[in-house]
Amino acid sequence: MSEKSSPAALAALHLADAAQASGVPTYRALYERIRDGILSGKLAPSSRLPSTRALASELGVARGTVEAAYERLVAEGFVVGRGAAGSRVNPQLDGTRLGAAARAILPRANAARSSRPEADTGERSDSPPLPSHAQPENPSSIPLNAFGMPLPLQNGLPALDEFPRKLWARLATRHARHLSPEGLHYQSAIGWAPLREAIAGYLAIARGIHCEPGQIIVTAGYQGALALIARVLLRPGDAVWCEDPGYFRAQEALRMSRAALVPVAVDHDGLDVAAGERAAPDARLAVVTPSHQSPLSVTLPLARRLALLAWAQAHDAWIVEDDYDSEFRYTGAPLPALKSLDGGERVLYAGSFSKVLFPGLRLGYLVVPPTLCDAFIASASLSSPAQGWIEQATVTDFITQGHFSRHIKRMRQLYGERRAALAQALREHLPGRIELAQQAGGMHLLGWLAPHRDDRALCRTAFRHGIAPGALSFFSLARQLPPALVMSFTNVPEALAGDVAQRLARAFDEDDKPPALT
Repeated sequence: MSEKSSPAALAALHLADAAQASGVPTYRALYERIRDGILSGKLAPSSRLPSTRALASELGVARGTVEAAYERLVAEGFVVGRGAAGSRVNPQLDGTRLGAAARAILPRANAARSSRPEADTGERSDSPPLPSHAQPENPSSIPLNAFGMPLPLQNGLPALDEFPRKLWARLATRHARHLSPEGLHYQSAIGWAPLREAIAGYLAIARGIHCEPGQIIVTAGYQGALALIARVLLRPGDAVWCEDPGYFRAQEALRMSRAALVPVAVDHDGLDVAAGERAAPDARLAVVTPSHQSPLSVTLPLARRLALLAWAQAHDAWIVEDDYDSEFRYTGAPLPALKSLDGGERVLYAGSFSKVLFPGLRLGYLVVPPTLCDAFIASASLSSPAQGWIEQATVTDFITQGHFSRHIKRMRQLYGERRAALAQALREHLPGRIELAQQAGGMHLLGWLAPHRDDRALCRTAFRHGIAPGALSFFSLARQLPPALVMSFTNVPEALAGDVAQRLARAFDEDDKPPALT
């Protein structure tokens, strides 16, 4: 293991110059230069980084600036913190994979830095720009109560009770009242240009993805994006890696495209890339949720991200990154997207407004590599387009006028409070019956059950008590996982957390009763 001294290792990176670079925040310049040093091998695995106090003093910047850079490096897996022992380059990073990643990432990263506009004011990266069948254990069903609201614990929904409906109505009404000939005409097959520009700006700042608006295709939600991908890239019988357990909607859509699904196990570090390579090394596609795995809530670490990118590059395969709820992280800043590391242009990034705004909007987007743009645009022009002009124009205003960033910030705080309240209530009312696995982000809690439990049967019982958790077994393809409940906290106000936990406890009681004799 390398034990390079801090001054020697960092002097080679010219960090002082990077920290004073124009057009980017100081912490971001520092983060990028250290990251690039790790990728290029100038900072080897296990190299010690200077303390935040020492580096801040050397660079003449605030200590919080250095801490922000280090926090992002730790969050992405480039650096590990060891308390009083200081921070070091992650010793588990593989030098071969880092070398391959550096050859693809560094030229593109340097080009992006040199082309940054002077108008970039250096705001923090987590601030978007200002200008079937109704079985309760099936998460595809959305049961409603007598007031038209989803039942508590129902998955896949944002806090519908807290959406700014009056603001949204005002923005939509303005466009409806001033409907122009442009709005009456056929719309672009890839979406309204101002919306694609707004999405590109948001992705660059919030997700570390630098793309042109022409690479963005507005779709009818994530399902529309996945259907478009299947039409362009897949032929019947093509092998596709699917996370196991994984998002059931993606599994169903891929089956409909006649793809050959290859279940790849998810462990505590996300998709097991090595297992996928053993099972189907020549797969055409891999569908992953790297920032917050659905439903196990784990995060794909840097080493596996690099391994996944290397596999795709070596086998001429493609990766679909489903970034469905990465905005909602309660420990540290939101993690950068896998696409931000994609120097080889193998990742198709799929985003949706269903989780951050509301699912009834049915609006999503897909970022495709430049080499695929023509094929995707041609296919999109022959398929059903996204929502109409008024919906797209309203979302555009919501983003460019700053409402989007404020809404995400408010929801992040609200969800953190609701998450804590529900977890506490479940621990109080179901001691020994459920073991919670709280991760750093997401919109649901995962509650592990005793091995003898049938999670689907328990969900059916819970439904009779007016709550709608999901069964983990429903997400599985081939694996036999221990039983667990997938429970959304987004639509459980703090004041109702105790009542919801009591209802679940009664469902447990009913489920424990022996069957009646006939």
